[in-house]
Amino acid sequence: MKTVVSRPSAPPPTLGWSDRLGCPGALALALVLIVSAARAGEAPEPPPTDAAALAHWRALRFGMFIHWGPVSLKGTEIGWSRGAPVPVEEYDRLYRDFNPTNFAAADWVATAKAAGMKYLVFTSKHHDGFCMWDSRHTDYDIMATPFGRDVLRELADACRREGLLFCLYHSICDWWHPDYPLGSPGGRSRKPAPNMDRYTQYLKNQLAELIQNYGPLGVLWFDGEWEAPWDETRGRDLYAFCRRLQPSLLINNRVSKARNDLAGTSKAGHFAGDFDTPEQQIGRFNTERPWESCITLGRQWAWKPDDPLKSLAECLRTLVTCAGGDGNLLLNVGPMPDGRIEPRQVERLREIGAWLARHGEAIYDTRGGPYTPGRWGASTHRGPTVYLHLFEWPTAGPLSLPPLPRKVLAARALAGGTVQVRQTPESLAIELPAAARQPQVTVIALELDGPAGDLKPISVSRHSLTRDRPASASNVFQNQPAYAPTLAVDGDEQTRWATDPGTRTARLEVDLGGPVTFSRARLVEWPGDPGRIRAFALQVPDGPAWRTVHRGAAVKPEVEEVFSPVTAARVRRQILDAREGPTLAEFELFP
Repeated sequence: MKTVVSRPSAPPPTLGWSDRLGCPGALALALVLIVSAARAGEAPEPPPTDAAALAHWRALRFGMFIHWGPVSLKGTEIGWSRGAPVPVEEYDRLYRDFNPTNFAAADWVATAKAAGMKYLVFTSKHHDGFCMWDSRHTDYDIMATPFGRDVLRELADACRREGLLFCLYHSICDWWHPDYPLGSPGGRSRKPAPNMDRYTQYLKNQLAELIQNYGPLGVLWFDGEWEAPWDETRGRDLYAFCRRLQPSLLINNRVSKARNDLAGTSKAGHFAGDFDTPEQQIGRFNTERPWESCITLGRQWAWKPDDPLKSLAECLRTLVTCAGGDGNLLLNVGPMPDGRIEPRQVERLREIGAWLARHGEAIYDTRGGPYTPGRWGASTHRGPTVYLHLFEWPTAGPLSLPPLPRKVLAARALAGGTVQVRQTPESLAIELPAAARQPQVTVIALELDGPAGDLKPISVSRHSLTRDRPASASNVFQNQPAYAPTLAVDGDEQTRWATDPGTRTARLEVDLGGPVTFSRARLVEWPGDPGRIRAFALQVPDGPAWRTVHRGAAVKPEVEEVFSPVTAARVRRQILDAREGPTLAEFELFP
């Protein structure tokens, strides 16, 4: 095995500083390193978020996430597969064979633009420690490969030529670096002689190098903060360090220790950077705290042969629901070992772009609401215009929504067709000829007699007998509150009850608060990986036992059940067979 030795932790070169820093590079960097060293061991007060930069980023709404590196040669997950299933020695030698001769930064950027994406986040370094740029602080980088080209340099330049906001993902943890205490697989091993302070200086040196030589950046997207070696003091210090290098920089909540697991929201009382980061799920409606959902186009972050892709309908509804919840969508692709984005991924992205070419005014530079997202669809607004993004239509009659407290002056369908709107104190009724309704999402613009931003959020939901009732479950993912059973009965399809990986059977029990009669039920799986559930049952108490009143097969991703009326005070949803840990966004019962 080749032992790659890190170069000494010297300051990065002083050439190439952006004029936005306001002082010569050598002096600026010297000041940053001196201040950083002086503040070691304390948590500096982080500077306030750059409001203009945040508003600009939010208005973009849709970005491309790219996970790529030598691991693409194996088709396994980046970072996490180091040590299992790929032996560490083999994983760490992959760079010797990494020669993506078909890589063309211009092609990647063209694909992102064709998809309607407005910014790009590239993995400069993942948990495996391999650096995708020409770093003077380590030899374990892209220049040591047969390819020998600075991928990050070419991509940064291509983004700027084409007007895409260039951003970087960077892992705080580093399972390869000898000074970082934990190693592979998955941070479960320990290094023999770690030095966390020295590693933190290595981390800062590389970040200074990235901001200096490849900036200004739109976002530094940190990850890997969950491990014990990192703490909030280091997170605050790192945030302040990066912001002193580039005051306009945005940094996510993973810089510190504030994140609520994969739900991505931030814990009260903890420093949380500039925005939240739900992972593989759509964030909850929130117009106060900025957020961005990072979601894979397939199932794996890095390239995987024959990885099942999300359908066009699922991609569009995910994008719409993010925007309708007042968040951004960062949609991930994993390029192939030869440097190309897989053609079928490119085609899916172009389909998204074709929809945005007609409906983009309802996504870009909008805010979420006033109607909160749900099964019906979502809404966005800009000025006096409300955009209704409609997923479903009733089989007969108009679509009925709760009333709007402002008068609708005009209505139009963005894809064409005559819209009829009828307002009453009880409802807002929308009619559009069936021939004008779009197969995935139909968008209708309503012009109001005043600004929509003044309206309070309006909930659109059917009355479910399980709504907000006490619930328990046989299994909860890592016993985390972010995946509690009550989240399957909260009326919000962006939250979910989840179970541990490898779970094949599970049960969810709900207390209905007394005897009620019902004859319909609805199950909604988590859209991030539908089709996990292969057999299920609905049960009610029968003396000391439970009686099955209905059975079903695959959900994929939702199913409605109709059965003879049943009266019960409790109900149980039994998952009889799942290919992977079952997870439910909603379990509803109706009279």
